[in-house]
Amino acid sequence: MKLRIWLLSLGITFACLFVFSFAATQVYYKSSIDDSKEYLRVYMNAYDGSFSLDEQGAKAFSEKLNGARVTFMNAQGNVLGDSMASDDLENHSDRSEIKDAIFNGEGFAMRGSSTLGKNMVYYCKNFDGNVLVRIAIFTDTDWSLFAKSLPILLYFFILVLVLCAVIAFVSTHFILTPVKKLAAEAAANPDVTSKYAELQPIADILNERNRNIQRQMDEIQAEKELVEKARVSKDEFISNVTHEMNTPLTSIHGYAELLRAGGMTESQKDTAYKTILAQSERLTNLIACIINYSELDSDELPPYPVDFSALARETISALKPEADKRKIEIIEKIDDNVTVMSRHERLSEIFGNLVRNAIKYNKEGGSVTATLNYRGLTVEDTGIGIAEENMSKVFSRFFTVDKSHGGKNGGFGLGLAVVKKICQKSGWKISVESKLGEGSKFTVEF
Repeated sequence: MKLRIWLLSLGITFACLFVFSFAATQVYYKSSIDDSKEYLRVYMNAYDGSFSLDEQGAKAFSEKLNGARVTFMNAQGNVLGDSMASDDLENHSDRSEIKDAIFNGEGFAMRGSSTLGKNMVYYCKNFDGNVLVRIAIFTDTDWSLFAKSLPILLYFFILVLVLCAVIAFVSTHFILTPVKKLAAEAAANPDVTSKYAELQPIADILNERNRNIQRQMDEIQAEKELVEKARVSKDEFISNVTHEMNTPLTSIHGYAELLRAGGMTESQKDTAYKTILAQSERLTNLIACIINYSELDSDELPPYPVDFSALARETISALKPEADKRKIEIIEKIDDNVTVMSRHERLSEIFGNLVRNAIKYNKEGGSVTATLNYRGLTVEDTGIGIAEENMSKVFSRFFTVDKSHGGKNGGFGLGLAVVKKICQKSGWKISVESKLGEGSKFTVEF
């Protein structure tokens, strides 16, 4: 970077120096031509008509003018005498300074002399319309002046080279130090600022990039946590399923071995057959519950308006005999015509699970209150309640509040997990309030 700045500074400076030198040469050249014209006018004032109009007279006048070239001509431009050319010269009437002198009294011109092979400035004056006197002095061309200035330019270029090195070092220090500081700050901090307005856009870009990186890192971490959570959940699910299946399978296998061995009384055989049948039904119900829970993830059937009020009353009527056996009163607070966008079987699972659990985990002679309106559903019981340490597990798979009820009426701890999953897929919120020994209250907000 420093080398680039140095080379750029050197190139710009050299180009400027070259252009300036050329322009200065042109100005100087023009000025020298103008000065030459003035000198020639002064020289012409020395002509008093006393010189003979031949080569000798031209040389005599030239000596008086410090060696300036003098040419005498008649009114037609024919050369009568020249101080530097002794041979017969051609007619000069076609020269621009001669033409101007014939018609305007005087004329100037600057060109290379074909006779002498050098650049000269010419001044011609008409005296009384009879004699044309021309004086010329040598002059440098603009390129020759420029060539003469090259040695001086070389010295200047060396000086500029040194100055550019110093300036490049100082400028890069002042330019790059804030950039380096900004880069170091960006590497150490997620949010950076710069006191230099020119560097603030870079700081903004770095800040945005840091935020994007942090956001991506957070997303990766969240995905990692989800994967880990899914793995733990899967292992836990498999462990729970294995545990739930182990009891009925053990009973079925044990009684099957006893029947095979023989030696059992008819009463014992009848007990064995009943146990095998009951445990088989339990195993079937467990598998059905697991399949139903798993199918919720892939259930993409569209919802439709369901009369939740009618469905809730039908479910309560179906569960009332079970509640009457334990002298549990079901109190209905169901508004009419509560319509919910869902599906009949899903709402039946939600309401049936909540009311069935309220009956199952209730006290003898207790009550269940079911409240339904357009805002949501509430099922409250006066049962055994839930301990504080178990509140976070209520909606977990295979969790049951009272282990003594495990397996009764198909209680595998999947009911509330199914309810929560249905609510999440529908965009509803489900919550629970409970006190141990006083009862529980489940609320679904539509």
